[in-house]
Amino acid sequence: MSEFNNQETASWDTNRVRRGEEMSRRGSREPERPHRRRRHKRFLSGWKYALFVGLTSVLLAGVGWLLVNDFCAFSKEDITATVQVTADDDLKSVANKLHDAGLIQYKWFFKFFGGLANANDKIGIGSYKLSTEMDYMALINAMHNSSGGMNTDTVRITIPEGYTVQQIIALLAKNGVNTEESLTEAAQTATFNYDFIDNTSQDISRLEGYLFPDTYDFYVNEKPESALRRLIANFTTKMDEDLMSEVEASGHSLKEIVTVASLIEKETAGNDQKTIASVIYNRLADTGSHGTYGMLQVDASLLYALPGHEGAITNDDKKVDSKYNLYKYAGLPPTPIANPGLASLKAALEPESTGYYFYALGKDGTHHFSATLQEHNSFINSDQYVGS
Repeated sequence: MSEFNNQETASWDTNRVRRGEEMSRRGSREPERPHRRRRHKRFLSGWKYALFVGLTSVLLAGVGWLLVNDFCAFSKEDITATVQVTADDDLKSVANKLHDAGLIQYKWFFKFFGGLANANDKIGIGSYKLSTEMDYMALINAMHNSSGGMNTDTVRITIPEGYTVQQIIALLAKNGVNTEESLTEAAQTATFNYDFIDNTSQDISRLEGYLFPDTYDFYVNEKPESALRRLIANFTTKMDEDLMSEVEASGHSLKEIVTVASLIEKETAGNDQKTIASVIYNRLADTGSHGTYGMLQVDASLLYALPGHEGAITNDDKKVDSKYNLYKYAGLPPTPIANPGLASLKAALEPESTGYYFYALGKDGTHHFSATLQEHNSFINSDQYVGS
């Protein structure tokens, strides 16, 4: 055992006591007071805030009234002016012209509304007499191309019902709207902001069915996409809210309705569009009980796949491997085959209810309809059939 050292023991006790006292002092120290949070002053005192809100509301209401006044043509100075819209104009430049003529006050607001109202597609080339009595919508409608005056730089063209995109392009080119090459390129590559047009495709068939046949005024050497866009805009105008409601109720897409309408347009020029429509829908629904198995067998669709074809369709023609060959493929063709008129569009939406599955043209110039293949064959083997 080691020798005990009193001096070391005293030193150890003294240190222990000091540590105890220090710990006691720490334990008895008053707790630190928490920091007081500074209160942020309100940006505005109560009455100033209320005054700010009130003044802002009045200001916004005043600005809103000014915009409404311009939009609705309230309390405007009586001004009449002639505005010339050219092939180079767009919505922005038209707004500038209306403003410069004193017809509108807020160009940006007219452009904003015009964008919502598809004014670019509705406003056509021409010379228009306008006044401050017209609100924004009236101004846009008054500048529709059919409302404008003719001049030496414009040409009026009537597009027949049933023309294909290619035929329409050739007709526009023949009348100097632009070259066939430029119009074809626009049909293939231009962007048209309508959800029913496939802007990813570069085939002109993407516009088939949507270039509405009508009478139009075009500028000579007009921008190709502008000319085509006007025809599409007219299609959307003709397919109004009532007809679009019928499309939704039909169970078919807009493309299917337009495709059926194009078949009707090419199959008949008479007053039997709705009966032709019934045959098409009956065949589409046939699973074999009537012997058609969904095959439409429409000659016009096959000819769409054979541009330049002349003479009668042969059995060899019917063997062509194309989705437009409805002797080979069941159902509708991949696109419309022409641009139908309003009567055919309505027939596609409102077909007759019949039991017909066949029809053939008689020498009397009318279609003869049959419910069975036997009846159909009996007619085409008779001397009444146009082919006999």
